[in-house]
Amino acid sequence: MLEIHRIREEKDAIIAALDKRHIDATADIEAILHADEARRKTQVELDNTLAEANKLAKEIGELFRNGERDKAEAAKNRSGELKERSKELQDALNNASDELQNLLVGLPNTPHQSVAKGKSADDNVEVKRVGNFPTLPDNAKPHWELTSEYGLIDFELGVKVTGAGFPIYTNKGARLQRALINYFLDKNTAAGYTEFIPPFFVNEESGFGTGQLPDKEGQMYHMPEDNLYAIPTAEVPVTNMFRDEIVKAEDFPIKSTAYTPCFRREAGSYGKDVRGLNRLHQFDKVEIVNICHPNDSYQQLEEMVAHVANLLDELELPYRILRLCGGDMGFTSALTYDFEVWSAAQERWLEVSSVSNFETFQANRLKLRFKGDDKKTHLCHTLNGSALALPRIVAALLENHQREGGIHIPKVLHTYTGFETITK
Repeated sequence: MLEIHRIREEKDAIIAALDKRHIDATADIEAILHADEARRKTQVELDNTLAEANKLAKEIGELFRNGERDKAEAAKNRSGELKERSKELQDALNNASDELQNLLVGLPNTPHQSVAKGKSADDNVEVKRVGNFPTLPDNAKPHWELTSEYGLIDFELGVKVTGAGFPIYTNKGARLQRALINYFLDKNTAAGYTEFIPPFFVNEESGFGTGQLPDKEGQMYHMPEDNLYAIPTAEVPVTNMFRDEIVKAEDFPIKSTAYTPCFRREAGSYGKDVRGLNRLHQFDKVEIVNICHPNDSYQQLEEMVAHVANLLDELELPYRILRLCGGDMGFTSALTYDFEVWSAAQERWLEVSSVSNFETFQANRLKLRFKGDDKKTHLCHTLNGSALALPRIVAALLENHQREGGIHIPKVLHTYTGFETITK
């Protein structure tokens, strides 16, 4: 959520920045400033009314002690009027604050100056491309055929147990999944990230804190009886561990990692692009979260990007890094880099990670602050990234590393899987 003082001070700059998202925010900004002005005027009147009431309360006793009964009674009557007025003003202030809050939460984050204006993924900027496309055997198959042929994933059994988008991993498919999770966690902890196992369900406050609510409510699985949400990513519970906290500046950067299953409704998804592991309702992911000083957040972002790139290098997967344009960025992001791996059998790029800097947008919603050298509290910057999302990594590993007679496992995973090749 954008800070109201920033909107007051940088109105034109914010409107120009949001134009990169193809959003004309002029009317929204004007409405926010109007609501803010009304709230501030009401607050001033309430403060003055309460101050007058407090002053009268002291005077009434003094008037009675001095025998000035008529003046004391008049003061009591005035005090009663002020009490009623203060109730009216408090209600008006609450309404004005709610109106302002509702307007603020509907406004997305402003893109970083490096973000290109664009409408869709077609306008994203390719920053880097690494690795060569593999040469596959003539009888190469997409992963949904390989997983069936080698007994790695049973999609139909998942449909029987739950429904489409909930696969069941079997035998070496399950071991490969577990191996990747452990490999990612080991690499993350070696890079200074503290490992957590967070809850897989969160309350409404947590969904709001990281920006999933109310923006992505339709994509989340909701349990109305308990008003809990199944997490779409570990970013939500891990970042919310620091909600309503004043962290120590000397602890920066605060780096966390977690493995969780993730749940996304993905309503309306259909077609060839969602076959097999390409899009699921439940999938595994290892996440990294970074809370840092505002002056350091873009250096931290570059380090996180380099860390994810190293994981893909070691997995021997060709990939590219994209800087997302304004129209393709998430609601809360100021700058996002997407990683896509090449799926050789499908002959298309598959997104496997997004690494984002949210600047103060999440921290403002979370009330996540630190005390600066000036002894005042300031909002932290928050960042997160997938390191990595497993379904499309598994898809690319199987497709890109298929050989005559089996599927090659990258060397870095051998100690985790206990096998070097998957054979029939």
